[in-house]
Order: sequence, then C-alpha cells, then structure tokens
Amino acid sequence: MNLITRRNAIFGALALGAAGAAAYVGLRDNAGTAQYFATDGVALRGADPVAYFTQDKPVIGRAEHAYDWAGVTWHFANAAHRDMFRADPTAFAPQYGGYCAWAIAAKQKLFSIQPKNWAIVDGKLYLNFSDSVEKTWNTDRAGFIQKADAVWPVVKKLLG
Repeated sequence: MNLITRRNAIFGALALGAAGAAAYVGLRDNAGTAQYFATDGVALRGADPVAYFTQDKPVIGRAEHAYDWAGVTWHFANAAHRDMFRADPTAFAPQYGGYCAWAIAAKQKLFSIQPKNWAIVDGKLYLNFSDSVEKTWNTDRAGFIQKADAVWPVVKKLLG
C-alpha cells in the first residue's frame, strides 16, 4: 500500500521547493520494498557505510565488494570494509533507514539523502538531504535525534 499521496507530494513541493519535492516523490520506487533508502537497489547512493567510521568521509564503494543486507545492496571500498559490515551491520548502517535524519524529526517524512551530508553522533551514522538541511540539523543535533527517535517507529511504516 503506497501511503505517499498526491496531496503529500504537493505539500512536499511547497515545503522543500522543486529539488526537495523531486527527492520526496522519488521515494515511491523504494517505499515498501526495502528497509533502507536505496537508489536502484543500492544503499546510500553507493557510499561505503564503513568508510564514514574508518576514513571520516564518504567514499563511493565498488560493486565488486557488494553485500546484500536488509533488502538492499551495500557497496564497499574494499573487502575489509565489506567484512566489517557483514560481521555487525547495525554498527555501521545509518539511522532511520538511511533516510534524511532532519526530515524524520522535523517533517515525519522519508526524504532522500546525499552521501556528503553526514555526521556520526555517539557512534551512530546520520545522513541528510542537502547542505542547507544539514546546516539546520547541526543547530540542534541532539534535539533532532530525540525527535526522530520518538517518531521513527511510526514513520518507518511508510516503508511497508
């Protein structure tokens, strides 16, 4: 059942502008099929989730080091990162299904992310939609995390 309605898409367009609306409406293809944000079935737009922790930056992974977990394919920069993830995926997987942390907290909606908009807080990976959203999220990370943690059980039902 697709819970993203035309009315919600219009609201998203008004709230985020044309670029934000495209990101929100584009989630139809992923909603209900996977637990994590994925473009063409690949989590995090191909970014290596382990690299955020080991290299302190987003690194695009390679398909030759792929691993399927939680309904999506994860790419890794190398076999060692893939093996680290395989041993404990929840230690490296982003919070809120890899969707925009700010949007979960502020809008209770599933918005896409950009790998370059990220933070590790208390050992957990959070991603955001854009530079401007990340800037807003950074003004009160703890507050947004608290709000998102509270609403995530309800919002993730949009995934199916």
